[in-house]
Amino acid sequence: MTKDTVFRQEFPVKGGDFSRAGEVSWEIKNLLKELGLSTPVVLRAAIASYEAELNIIMYAWEGRLVLSVTPGRVHVVVEDSGPGIEDIELAMTEGYSTATLEMRELGFGAGMGLANIKKNTDAFLITSEVGRGTRLELTFLTNGQRP
Repeated sequence: MTKDTVFRQEFPVKGGDFSRAGEVSWEIKNLLKELGLSTPVVLRAAIASYEAELNIIMYAWEGRLVLSVTPGRVHVVVEDSGPGIEDIELAMTEGYSTATLEMRELGFGAGMGLANIKKNTDAFLITSEVGRGTRLELTFLTNGQRP
């Protein structure tokens, strides 16, 4: 946490817990609204957080989202303990999915998660280690400008 952080909260996510899917992103959306951020920023952060939360639920054993708000930006760090991603470039391809039949029957696994996350952020960084997990860093500018 930096000295200019005005708000920070951590949200745990349990892998495989589809019954709670969307709870963390809903809470993030409401917190950002309460902090007075603009609707476009709130919506982009909520969409990206939802996709990230779902990826933890679908593919990892456990994970967390850490929300930090500073003047000028919202930052969400997503970390999971899971199998990791073997080919990040392929995983970023729209429509590519490793979702199981069970996940698809629940309405998930369209292969748009990482692509939607990237589309809704102003800065996006993904790292992954096979057998250990994945980390995303998502940044949303709050000054109304997108690069």
